[in-house]
Amino acid sequence: MELVIADDAEGAALEAARLLADVASRGGAVCLAGGTTPRRAYELAADLAPDWSSVDVWLGDERCVPPGDKRSNLRLVEESLVAHLERRPSLHPVPTQLGPADAAAAYAASLRGTTLDLALLGIGRDGHTASLFPHAPSLGAAELAVAAEAGLEPFVDRVTLTIPALSSAHVVAFLVSGSEKADAARRAFRGPPSPATPASLVRSAAGRTVAILDRAAASKLRDDGAADSPAPRDVADRS
Repeated sequence: MELVIADDAEGAALEAARLLADVASRGGAVCLAGGTTPRRAYELAADLAPDWSSVDVWLGDERCVPPGDKRSNLRLVEESLVAHLERRPSLHPVPTQLGPADAAAAYAASLRGTTLDLALLGIGRDGHTASLFPHAPSLGAAELAVAAEAGLEPFVDRVTLTIPALSSAHVVAFLVSGSEKADAARRAFRGPPSPATPASLVRSAAGRTVAILDRAAASKLRDDGAADSPAPRDVADRS
């Protein structure tokens, strides 16, 4: 695992945007995170690579809400990335109108045969990633690529890619910012793999795993005395 530490949230977003722009320039398939943290990375990626016509965009998870709902990850991606592009990607929304179980099955069928070049993920304060929550049944899904989760915070049903599906990506990248995420980041990137911290369970099976953090989120990663811990790489703003 690689640890990349930027001075601030803007610098971390830029590092993630560069990963996205690299896939856009070559063509391929990316899995995108929801939530508030990646919004700026998507905006920057659109500036760096305005042509995404050779990219397939999948969602790491989705809430079972209408596409226009403010909680929708599809809406986030459309507003912060797709709307700013000169050429659009092939966007694969989760068919949430089918209900959680059927939507998960349909999304898994659509995803079958796809090789993810990049899976961009975030981390919640409780250590969750995508909609893989602590001790959730979906953490043990060995055969499923997509799972349904019922009634999770903020109390809407969800559909999520599973650990095997996310770990199949050539590059798994976490984007984490803010001091409120520091403890979760420590558990995810310094602690042992644990179902109490689902982000600690997602690593690229055959490629590269990188955690991009700002200094606030990385504040508890240093000086932990772990001999096998990855050494952080500090980055400056190279824009």
